Amino acid sequence: MSFELILVIVTAVTGVIAYVDRLVWRPKREGALTMEREPLLIEYSRSLFPVFLVVLVLRSFVIEPFRIPSGSMYPTLEIGDFIAVSKFSYGIKLPVTQTKIIPIGEPERGDVVVFSYPKDPDVDYIKRIIGLPGDKITYVGRTVFVNGKPIVQQPDGKYLGNDSGAVMNGANIVIETMDNGHSYHILHDMDKSSRDMDTITVPEGHYFVMGDNRDHSNDSRFWGFVAEKNLKGKAFGIWMNWDNGIHLNRLGKGIE
Repeated sequence: MSFELILVIVTAVTGVIAYVDRLVWRPKREGALTMEREPLLIEYSRSLFPVFLVVLVLRSFVIEPFRIPSGSMYPTLEIGDFIAVSKFSYGIKLPVTQTKIIPIGEPERGDVVVFSYPKDPDVDYIKRIIGLPGDKITYVGRTVFVNGKPIVQQPDGKYLGNDSGAVMNGANIVIETMDNGHSYHILHDMDKSSRDMDTITVPEGHYFVMGDNRDHSNDSRFWGFVAEKNLKGKAFGIWMNWDNGIHLNRLGKGIE
C-alpha cells in the first residue's frame, strides 16, 4: 500500500470521527448529567485531522519531497540529494488515482521528472524527458537523435565527485543542448560500452526518458515509455544533501 493511499485513508478516518463527534457524540456528552471524559480516539482525531489534511493537500497538489537513492542522474543529481518536486506543473491530479482534473502545462524536452516506474508503480524513478509523444528517438554512439536530428553535445571536462559520486571520477562531462534551447550536463563513462538503440516512435500519451549518467541508467532504453498518468511532477530544486554528512554546496541548488 502506497504512502499516499495511507495518508488519504488516515485523513478520511480522522475527519469522519471529528465530524461525527461534533454533530453527535459531543452534544450527548455535554447533555449528560455527569460530563463524560472525551475518548482518546476522538481527541487525537480532532487534533491530528487538520495536520493530515494540510500534509495531504500540500503533498498531492503543491510540492512533494523526494530523496535520490542512485547515481543514474549524475552530474545533475547526486546520491543523497533531497529534492523538491512541483506537483502542479503538469496539471492538478487527484491523489491515488492520479486523474487529472485541471490541466495546467505539458512536459517539455529536458524536464527532470519524477514518475511511477512502469514495471512497479509503487517505486518512484527520476529521469529527464528526451522524447515527447510522436517523436522518433535514436541512440547511437552516445548521441541522442530526436526526429533525425542529433542533440548538440559539447565537452566540458572531467567529473570529480565526493563520497558516493567518487565512483564516477574521470567520466566525461558533456553539455547537451536541445532544439528548444534547454541545456544540461550529462556523463559519458568511456570505460563502458554504449547502449545503442534503433529508432523508436514515442506513442501518444507517453514519454521517452533517460538518466543523465547515460552509461549507468536504467531508463526507457531498457523498459520502454512512461505514461502521462505516471508522471508525478517536475523536479526544480535541491533542499538538502546527506551523503556521509551534509554537503552545504548542494543546498538550494536549482535543477537544470
